[in-house]
Amino acid sequence: MKKTACGLDCFDACGIEVIDGKLHADALDPTGNGALCSHLYKHIEQTPHITSARIDGKEVSLEEAMEAVVEAFRTPKSLLWRGSGNVGVMQEVTNLFIQKVGGRLTHGSLCDGAGDAGIVLGRGVNKTLPLEEIEKADTIVVWGRNLTVTNAHILPFIEGKKIVVIDPVATPIAKKADLHLQIAPRTDYYMAIMLSRFLFMEDSEDTTWMDAFAPEYEEFYDYTREHRIKSILAYMGVTLGDMGNMLEYLRNKKVVFLVGTGVQKYSIGASTLHAIDSLAAVLGLFGKEGCGVHYLGNSKLGFENPFEVTCPTVSKVATPFEKFDTVLIQGGNPMASMPHTQKVEERLRGVKRVIYFGLYENETSARADIVIPAKHFLAKEDIRLSYGESYVRPMRCVKPSDEGISEYDFTRYLFDAFGFEGLLAEADYLEMWLSQCTQREGYYLSPAYEPHPYANGFGEEGEEMFTFIEEYDDDFINTKRFKRHRKERQKESEVKAFWLLSPKSSKSLNTQFHRSDTIELSSWLGYKENQRVSVTSPYGSVTLCVKLNDDIRDDCVVVRSSVKGLNRLTPDILSEEGESACFQEVKVELSLVAGEL
Repeated sequence: MKKTACGLDCFDACGIEVIDGKLHADALDPTGNGALCSHLYKHIEQTPHITSARIDGKEVSLEEAMEAVVEAFRTPKSLLWRGSGNVGVMQEVTNLFIQKVGGRLTHGSLCDGAGDAGIVLGRGVNKTLPLEEIEKADTIVVWGRNLTVTNAHILPFIEGKKIVVIDPVATPIAKKADLHLQIAPRTDYYMAIMLSRFLFMEDSEDTTWMDAFAPEYEEFYDYTREHRIKSILAYMGVTLGDMGNMLEYLRNKKVVFLVGTGVQKYSIGASTLHAIDSLAAVLGLFGKEGCGVHYLGNSKLGFENPFEVTCPTVSKVATPFEKFDTVLIQGGNPMASMPHTQKVEERLRGVKRVIYFGLYENETSARADIVIPAKHFLAKEDIRLSYGESYVRPMRCVKPSDEGISEYDFTRYLFDAFGFEGLLAEADYLEMWLSQCTQREGYYLSPAYEPHPYANGFGEEGEEMFTFIEEYDDDFINTKRFKRHRKERQKESEVKAFWLLSPKSSKSLNTQFHRSDTIELSSWLGYKENQRVSVTSPYGSVTLCVKLNDDIRDDCVVVRSSVKGLNRLTPDILSEEGESACFQEVKVELSLVAGEL
């Protein structure tokens, strides 16, 4: 029996045992629930890997392809665009070569950057709430997070709790919850502000905690009063009774908010997380047992990162590929995962040499001039951090394979070819990461681990106060602007414009594994199962097959993040904070494809 950890890009960083070549859950893993997801049991085996290198569509030896990579990097302008199809600290070793060769990296996020920025605005630093604190809560508020798909290993930690779900989709966890508020998309900010206002109005705020750690709460109360209750509740799609029921689960309780990335896939995403954190501060939820806000944490917090470099960077969301001679795409699929696919395709056409370094065939590998097969995470040494909890797991080579090349060996080859010095042995880098950890019951813990984050204060040194949100540029703060906005919404309803939601699928991971061509619609809209519809936004269109789903509000459509062509509909705008993609900042129109009845 050998032990390793899953390298897939999930909340759950699963411990794995390999017995007689088969994968099993690590029964002793402190955050596991005794099972592995279908990606590990099935999809990894069923999805063919890239097994051979290619140049201009022709199969070549790995050595020939690596020589072509060297020549490509002799051009003056180069860029590394990295995805997160398989995570592990050694993914970033290629940074060291890019710095040496004078290339550029990317900044920003396709995932959680806006939310992280909002957390930092309030707390000063994004610390991870330990899972054991979730287990001690009385009430769990699942806010825009589909646990059964994205975070199944957290389910044992919420058993026996009062569950409240805030989500425009009736997810499986919402159907089992004590209360589900099926609010309109892009209104999570208002939900947090309204709840804060009501808590102040009924004197249910935690003034003792706020006097010590968030003294500007009276100014925040004044800020919440700028928001008009009646119009905002109507826009969210909830009633005063709904809000009263929600408050019953928050008053004088140990509460944990489990917040998903869906609430921040908008230009105002940072404000949403800042508002949710501000609500948590009104309740006094930071630094206490069984309380807090759990979002994607900063997995590298507290580490001295040997792969941190000072290269110039460009936007990861709206990357100007055409400005570079050579683009190395590592572990990602920008031609499907970046917003505004048409613009990505156009920009990549301006690149002299596109190098794809990854595991699976996809839209980007098909476009690449040079394809380098990566080594599977089960076939190499690495270390798995987690943005969902504080454990650090060594990733061992449990299934050796001659296929592909590891990130370290790829970098070693390039260092040698260019005559660069300074690259340490792979084992040295792995030891650098593990030596910074502490151990508990045979498992490693991040140096940033705290049993009760923010117990002593906020900021990097824990000596600052919490900062409440104090501004938000949106239509509801001004009544006249709200009336105008309402008229705009009425016009949109006349042409049947729907909010586009793009959650993850249980059968895929971003653009890996099983990918469908479906759009999920409420049956109230009048479409039939398996009809083909043209889905159109200001950025493009795609034809998809209807799947009826009455768990969705009738002002929304769901196109899972793995669906082919999804990002032909999405904008490449940046969030106001965090340089993050705004995948859901768009509405779409539907029409039957000619010939469909």
